Amino acid sequence: MEDQKTVSFMRLLSDESIESTLSSDSCEYYQTEIYELLPSVQAVRSQQDTYDTLKSSEAYHGGQGPEEGFGRDTQSRGAREKVSLQPLRNLAMCMQGKRGARERRKMQISNIGFWESGRRSQCINRKKIWAQMREAGFSLLPWQHTLHEIQGNSEEQKFTWRFGIGVKSYFVFLRYLIYLNLLHSALIGGLVLGPTAFYGTNNSESLRFGTNDSVLDFFLGSGFLARSPVFFGFYTRGSLDLICLNTPLLYLAGILSIFFCSLIMIVRRTIVGYKHTWMLEKRTSMNVSFKIFCGWDFNIQDPAAAKLKHSFIRNDLKLFLEEQSFSLRKAQRTLKHKVCLYLLRLILNLVVLFLLVGAFCLIYFSGMITRRESPKHWFLNLVLQYLSPITITFVNLVLPHMFRKISAFEDYSLTFQVNATLVRSIFLKLASLGIYLFFIFSENLQHSCRENQLGREMYKLCIFNFLTTFFNTFFMNYPRKLLQEKYPTSLLARLTGKQRFLIPFNVLDLVYIQTVSWVGVYYCPLLPLIGIVTLMAVFYIKKFSVLRCCVAEQRMFRASNSSVLFYFMLLLGLLMAATTPVLDFYQSKQANNFRISCGPFKNQESVFNVTNVCVKSLPSSAQTALHYLSSEAFALPLLLAEIIILTSYVSRGRANRKAIERLKDMLVMCSSDKRFLVKQHATLLRGQKNAKRVRPVAVEQRKLLHEESL
Repeated sequence: MEDQKTVSFMRLLSDESIESTLSSDSCEYYQTEIYELLPSVQAVRSQQDTYDTLKSSEAYHGGQGPEEGFGRDTQSRGAREKVSLQPLRNLAMCMQGKRGARERRKMQISNIGFWESGRRSQCINRKKIWAQMREAGFSLLPWQHTLHEIQGNSEEQKFTWRFGIGVKSYFVFLRYLIYLNLLHSALIGGLVLGPTAFYGTNNSESLRFGTNDSVLDFFLGSGFLARSPVFFGFYTRGSLDLICLNTPLLYLAGILSIFFCSLIMIVRRTIVGYKHTWMLEKRTSMNVSFKIFCGWDFNIQDPAAAKLKHSFIRNDLKLFLEEQSFSLRKAQRTLKHKVCLYLLRLILNLVVLFLLVGAFCLIYFSGMITRRESPKHWFLNLVLQYLSPITITFVNLVLPHMFRKISAFEDYSLTFQVNATLVRSIFLKLASLGIYLFFIFSENLQHSCRENQLGREMYKLCIFNFLTTFFNTFFMNYPRKLLQEKYPTSLLARLTGKQRFLIPFNVLDLVYIQTVSWVGVYYCPLLPLIGIVTLMAVFYIKKFSVLRCCVAEQRMFRASNSSVLFYFMLLLGLLMAATTPVLDFYQSKQANNFRISCGPFKNQESVFNVTNVCVKSLPSSAQTALHYLSSEAFALPLLLAEIIILTSYVSRGRANRKAIERLKDMLVMCSSDKRFLVKQHATLLRGQKNAKRVRPVAVEQRKLLHEESL
């Protein structure tokens, strides 16, 4: 009888438990003896009693129709069908469960009809084809082999295991910027450069390399480059001179499409990164038990990689313990300690403010010196023309490291120290660029084409940033590495120390380069194409610097914690770049000598005049619609629509949070059920052992009684 009462819990927990070969007695025993005692069942039963009480009161006032119950059954059946159609590798279950699911699917296919079986087979094959096409598309991406080196573990692929996943995130971000500039170049080529090359321009200047031109023109943006399609002044009205299809409108459409597409892509990346970071913070992977028992990668084969992985796990645990000790130390602060700490932070913030003001004054004075009379010698002239970019680059290289040292004395957590340094550094980079632009706009440029001069300044910033990266790698970091390899015990080698790849500062350099490209794209339309070339060169230069000149960082950088901040800073750079031409238009319109002497908007034309002429040429219905869309009457329904959309998203977010909390409760109850079943199993085993021990004693007592009776 006891063998018949034995229950296979795994079998009963499956979907096919109804068709089990177990007897009704065993199922009845399972449901009455064990199932009723589970903690999850008891918790659900208490909630069900409350729900039944509420439903009975609702039924007294008005019952539920049968359609609702039918709808729930249909939804649950649809969910089961959706789960059954998922690939086995996407199901969260062990291998034994997947084998059972595969057998059950075969039984279902044998029971369903021919058309349903064909539909499911086509659905599975279609998903496989899409997965293969997606993998083929990923394999065609540039530098895929290099990024596989970042994730490799063989003798030739030690990139990640030496430098961590944060270095890979830097190169992925760099590749993303190359894609972004490639999109910008395609828009400029299709809307601006292509029609201009096909229909021609009214520009009478020759594009040939003249006698007065020199190689320095490629560094200064003058001479031959000033007459080329690189700058604003080249694009004039040509044979394409219709009312609503002309060079000025196409130029304006190309610039606006660049800003609009960049805004959509960066906002999407920021939102996706924020969701990923939020889910990563809410997951249980931050527990110490997960880091200890599940943090090892069993694909590692190289001993050096295994040693470095050990150091990563150890330093990650150290970082976690430091954060916990910081929280404990913060909770134990006294009033006197808090006052002293706040006073120290105030003094350090004043020091940071003084450094920023000094950097801005230095940039302004360098611009004043640049506007003086140019010397006759070509080298002095080149240095004088690049004095402002040299000053901006020097400030952006030195001050972030000073901010990093200052944040260490402010007694913040390690994560907050990194974020504070990043915020101060990006403010420095964007504000220094803003001060430089303010100096250029506030100055009366005595040139034949003011827009060309603005584009020339942005062009020089891009060129000098690339030259700084090149010389810093091959003339500073590489000789420093050779000195440490040849003479490791020398005084100079000990003073310089080992070179480490600081991921936050390198990412901020990329953000700054992209911001300069956005600011200058209106005045230098081919600046995205120049950005593609320089970023591709920076990719290989940084790869050489990482592999040859740098050593592994002992503290692993958490790329997920700051990736959202990187894209948010990129978004700030885009907003700054979008406001730059708007302020330029407004300042030029407010000036008394408002005149554009070159480019598509010359001869008293402006952006507003060109668009007004096109709008007036449209039919009356189209003009009425455009005037209504640009009026205040359209703002109210647009605001209401935005409120409705935001309300729906907020409601959906709250519902998802409730579902997540419910799933967490279910996981907790599942663990409680497992502990309860293990306890019951142990109790049952102890009872069986005690019964086996008692039985021989009873037999011996019976034998003794029988012998005494005889």
